[in-house]
Amino acid sequence: MFMYVFSIVLIVASNIMYNICQKSTPQKANPFAALFVTYLVAIVLSLVALYANKAGKTFVQSCKDLNWTSIVLGFAIVGLEFGYIMAYRAGWNISVGSLVANIILAVTLIPIGIIFYKEGFGPNQVFGSILCIVGLILINK
Repeated sequence: MFMYVFSIVLIVASNIMYNICQKSTPQKANPFAALFVTYLVAIVLSLVALYANKAGKTFVQSCKDLNWTSIVLGFAIVGLEFGYIMAYRAGWNISVGSLVANIILAVTLIPIGIIFYKEGFGPNQVFGSILCIVGLILINK
């Protein structure tokens, strides 16, 4: 139960920091220089965590367990980071930009979850999704 709650709290706290940092990135700063420094810090933190959590494997052994997802995730993360920087520079408010993006993301992931991961989607989720879509329309009016 701890990890169930902790993981969501970590995601929310990290997303708050993420959006504040993206919104606060200087307008004159080259977005790719900002991403480079961001990923340099992420590399250092990841290496420290990797060696702190070895699980009896070397770095090379750990990398052998990976597949295509780590490479594609790298592309996705750069697109995500660059997209947020550009959205905030284009004038999206921090209170609305992330909300709009996340509602669209959530609604888009519904068919993916149902089709590819065989997840259930009951009446409560349908109603909640409709409310999200209505909210998305109202936010953008």
